Parts: sequence; structure tokens; C-alpha cells
Amino acid sequence: MTPPTPSPAAPLEVADEDSAIPAKTTAAQGTESRSPGRLAWNRFKRDRTGVISAFVVIFFFVIGICAPLIAKLYGKDPYTTYGMNIPGLLNEFNFPVKPNGGIDGEFWFGIEPQLGRDVFTFLLYGIRNSLLIAAAATVLTTLLGVVVGVTAGYLGGKTDYFVGRVIDILLAFPQTLFFIAFWPVVLAIFVSPEENTPVWLTVTSLIAVMTAFGWASIARLLRGEVLALREREFVEAAKVTGASPARIIFKELLPNLWTPILIQSTLLLPAYVTAEAGLAFLGVGLQDPTPDWGVMIQNGAKFYQDDITFMLFPGVSMVIFVVAFNLLGDSVRDALDPKTKR
Repeated sequence: MTPPTPSPAAPLEVADEDSAIPAKTTAAQGTESRSPGRLAWNRFKRDRTGVISAFVVIFFFVIGICAPLIAKLYGKDPYTTYGMNIPGLLNEFNFPVKPNGGIDGEFWFGIEPQLGRDVFTFLLYGIRNSLLIAAAATVLTTLLGVVVGVTAGYLGGKTDYFVGRVIDILLAFPQTLFFIAFWPVVLAIFVSPEENTPVWLTVTSLIAVMTAFGWASIARLLRGEVLALREREFVEAAKVTGASPARIIFKELLPNLWTPILIQSTLLLPAYVTAEAGLAFLGVGLQDPTPDWGVMIQNGAKFYQDDITFMLFPGVSMVIFVVAFNLLGDSVRDALDPKTKR
């Protein structure tokens, strides 16, 4: 009687290897899905208000970046006085002949009184300039605040005491009043009375003053965070291994500070947008004929009793952007907070 042929062992080994691969892949996916970044992203995606606000903010930034292209396709620019060049657009009082500020198929948002500039392209470039100034000031403020706050908190001692007193002074200082008083000094130093103020000087001054007075709040917040973190075990272990202060700051402390840094940055930008527009409205920021949100509101305020259309578009667009960005900041804060449960 012939004994039964034993079954080969190779297929069993292959089957074991195949079954082990999905197990490893599943474990890797489970670890990735539990990472703090993935958890924060999942929480943010479930927040409808945050997602809608993000799309609104992105839309405004795309509009600002693509303003020259949109204006070229539209066929107009924010500087040409169409009302004065084209007969029949303005009446004898230099107001648009057509109702609602002269809105029609050719001028989508109408034209300005007196000069007759196109409101649509002026708003596009106004959004572009305002967001450029606010974004630049936000980036510089955040960088300066992070450097000063983390350094003061880590070094402590006299450095921390000195930085703390400077922060107290800056937080108590009226920024708007200082800029109004500081503006004539800048003009007297860099510009002669016979010359017009260059736009680059105005923009640079706005960004410099916003940065100089804006870093104190984020520096104070990060200083407190670092004072709590520098006594933790992982920092002490890095010191024992001989790590330099720079390595401890960048490799050990900063990775634990991204959440407050990001949250403060999302709160700074809309505040800078409104501050820049307010300064332009007061006549100490960007001025006509340079497009700007504040310049448009200032011009519209002259005619709102006759026609509120000229104030409607810049005012409503600014409110929508600021509200959307504040809601986005709240959603980001909730998503990054590990105690938040959705």
C-alpha cells in the first residue's frame, strides 16, 4: 500500500506571509490615523463652519492674488476715470446717471462719483493691497514674537525680566494714536514737502509699526508656555545629553508650541486687516488713488447719504472676510485642542 504523499509546506509559509502583510499594514494605518495631525484634521473636517470659512478665506486670497488677471479679463483698471472720459456716465452733479451707483453690464459694481473710476477693479486691488500688508505684518509679528517669547522663557533671569517689562509697555501703548502721531515724523524725515509720499514708504511704515507693536501678545503667551515646558523631563534629558540651547529650543520646545503659534496667527491677520483699513480711513495709511479697503470706505462715506452703494461693496466684503477668518481661527483652535470632542 502506497503511503500518502505529504502536502508541501511552501504554500503554508506563503499564506502566513500574505496574512502577515495586511496585519502590518493595518497596524501602520491605525498608528497614522491616531497621529495628532490626523486627529486635528478629522475634527476640522467635521466642523462645517470651519470648512466654509476656510473656503471663503481662500476665495479672498485668490481674488487678491489674481486681481491683475481678473482686471485684464474684465477690461478695466482701478485708475482710469471712465466717468470723466466717457460722456453720459455722470450727470451734471458728477453722480452716476444710472441707478445704484451706475451698475450695469459694463460696470459690474458701478462707478465712483466725481472721478468715475470702476468700483469692481478698485475693490479687487484694494483687497490685494490690504491682504498683502496684513499678511506681511502677520508673518513678521509671528516670527519676532516666537523668537523673543521662546528665548525669554528659556533663558529666564534678567533677560526674562527685561523682556517682560518691554512687553508690558507695548501692551499698554495706544498703537493707533502712536501711528497717527508718528506719521508726520516719517514724512518729514524721508519725504520733502514738495514731493508726494511714495506708496512703498507707506506700506513699509505700516508693516513696521504693526510688527513693532504686535509681537508683544504672542511673545507673552509663548513665554508662559516655555516656562512650563523647560522643567519637563524631555528638556532635562536633552540638557543631560549635552544639547545646545539652540537645539533644545528648535528640536524640543518649538514642536510643542505650534498650536498656540498657529492660533495666534489666525487671530492676528483679521485684526491687522481692520487696523490697516482704519488707518487708511483716518488718512494716515494708504491714500487715494492707491486702491485699499479703507480708502474705498473713506470715499464711500462722503456719498452714503446720496447713494450707499459706494460703501456697500467694500464694507460688506470686509465684514465677510473678517468674520470668516475669525470663525476659521476658532475652528482651528478647537481642532488642535486635544480636549475638544466632536
